[in-house]
Amino acid sequence: MASSPQTDPVTELLKRAKTIAVVGLSNQPPRASHGVSAYMQDHGYRIIPVNPKIESCLGEKAYASLLEVPEKIDIVNIFRRPEFVEEVVDQAIQLKVPAIWMQEGVIHERAVEKARKAGIFVVMDRCILKEHRVRLR
Repeated sequence: MASSPQTDPVTELLKRAKTIAVVGLSNQPPRASHGVSAYMQDHGYRIIPVNPKIESCLGEKAYASLLEVPEKIDIVNIFRRPEFVEEVVDQAIQLKVPAIWMQEGVIHERAVEKARKAGIFVVMDRCILKEHRVRLR
């Protein structure tokens, strides 16, 4: 049976996901990570800040690493420079997170390959806010 032309894996992920751990989330409103996360939170997603330099953001307790997050994560959204991505991906693999989203400008082919081999769905170099707006307005 063919799937509907309107459905694609990214749309399905955004519909299914409830909890997004945002690695590199800043508590500074002018930062892209803050604005994108606030938008996603406003659209019904639970945001879990992952940043060792902050205690909380957007009303949620922050964690120093993914490995400290005590609940199920549907998407790991990465707002870190590419040289830090592989460590985040390794933690996501360890936690068996179903999806990793690397924001615009976050590109790391080897980490993507590693995640996909572990059965993780990966979106790279795309903004989750922009994709949500286009697909689920």
